[in-house]
Amino acid sequence: MKSKIFILIGPPGAGKGTQAKNIAVTKDFVLISTGDLLRENVEKKTELGQIAKSYMDKGEFVPIELVAKIIKTNIQQNLNKKGFLFDGFPRDLSQNVLLDEMLNEFNLEVDKVIYIDVKDEAILDRLTNRRVCPKCKKVYHMKYNKPKNDETCDDCGIPLITRDDDKPEVIKNRLATYHKVTHPLVEHFDKLGKVIRVNGEKSPKEVETEILSLI
Repeated sequence: MKSKIFILIGPPGAGKGTQAKNIAVTKDFVLISTGDLLRENVEKKTELGQIAKSYMDKGEFVPIELVAKIIKTNIQQNLNKKGFLFDGFPRDLSQNVLLDEMLNEFNLEVDKVIYIDVKDEAILDRLTNRRVCPKCKKVYHMKYNKPKNDETCDDCGIPLITRDDDKPEVIKNRLATYHKVTHPLVEHFDKLGKVIRVNGEKSPKEVETEILSLI
């Protein structure tokens, strides 16, 4: 039986990372998260990981062709698995061409794209109200998951901080980039009848339950 291929797409702050991990565990899929794959290859000191590290050590982006090679190796090693879930790749239409070429080599194709749909206003509300403990990294939300004492970590007792990428002007820039660069993927797969739309403004558990019922 051929492995199924799923891609998870959504705006920044939609909860893709959390959903991807939970879905992969529940469905026993191989999770292809580019960041995790790069770190894993660097830690294991694979040949590709060593090349990637040379870029990362200089603060440079790892070339997408190298990332694609690492992904391809991971697919090749797990062809006996029932499915793959992609999170963070492809990020744009040109990367999707690379993915298509890669999957063709293994006689695979994208089965469904899970699109977590969240309005920009909800993303702004969600992220600007997020606070993080600088010590233990515990995450709070000033509306839905408040600390017990104002803006102080329950565990460490130190003031919480707003991450730089959770500031309104940064969020707006990230959303603009997402709409320009990544969202065209949704339109592309929609024309192919492969998009599963999920309301990402529900609770994380409700979103997870909906996704699992659709795949």
